[in-house]
Amino acid sequence: FLINARLSDRSFRRYQRVSQLFLRLAGKFTRIYPASHLDARRFLELGCTTDQILQTGSIKFDVAVGERLSDEARGRLRDSLGFGSTSNQSPFILVGASTWPGEEATLMEAQSHLREQGIDCRLLLIPRHAERGDRIAQILKKQPLDWHQRSENERLDRDIQIYLADTTGEMPHLMQAGHIAFIGKSLPPNEGGQTPIEAAGLGLPILMGPNMTNFQNVAQSLMQCGAAQTVDGSDALKAALLDLYGAPEARDAMQRNGLEWHSANRGSSQRIADDLRKHLST
Repeated sequence: FLINARLSDRSFRRYQRVSQLFLRLAGKFTRIYPASHLDARRFLELGCTTDQILQTGSIKFDVAVGERLSDEARGRLRDSLGFGSTSNQSPFILVGASTWPGEEATLMEAQSHLREQGIDCRLLLIPRHAERGDRIAQILKKQPLDWHQRSENERLDRDIQIYLADTTGEMPHLMQAGHIAFIGKSLPPNEGGQTPIEAAGLGLPILMGPNMTNFQNVAQSLMQCGAAQTVDGSDALKAALLDLYGAPEARDAMQRNGLEWHSANRGSSQRIADDLRKHLST
């Protein structure tokens, strides 16, 4: 049984070149549970039979994203991160979720652009690998905005503009401080993308780069339902952030669409379990 089966663009092309070898391997499986319609189609194109394939959806939707915070709790979280209001306008908080090398600098550039337009934009950086924290800190030391590094465990008693969350396992909680999330590993030269499912399930409007090949079907589905937008580079990111900052009703719509999308796609684990039970009981 092959559960949550995926075939990336690269793997699909490689298996096409050795199709007979692939069929020898795939023939060992009683049942294949593809993570998406795209993956199911690719397994069929490579020669798997319809009796082997059961489209159940991705089990990633069933991973608990944590409790959604109330508006009041979100406010307290923002204050604890040093993102309190310092003027008549409330800060606009951009989250870099699971960022990879190069993307932190791009997000800082976008933040500076918004601040030049008079927008109190704050940046919450959550790198995909916490061990990159000190390397990112070296970049932050070269820019003028006040910032804080979470792993230093220093008490934060001031308002800051950039918060570096270089710890593990806290992203679902911390990202709820944001107004919008950028999904990492999606801007060139990075490839593949990180999962946008958590952000959607927590009600965050989503921006992502063009290289979401590891989550191609998920990314397309999010865009089709109006929960996400794709930006192809730094300039497009700046423009999208400016547009969405000035359109809170559009952000609210993206939030609702993402929550509805996430809820509608849950249940894959149960469908797989039911089918496994049926096979194993015979």
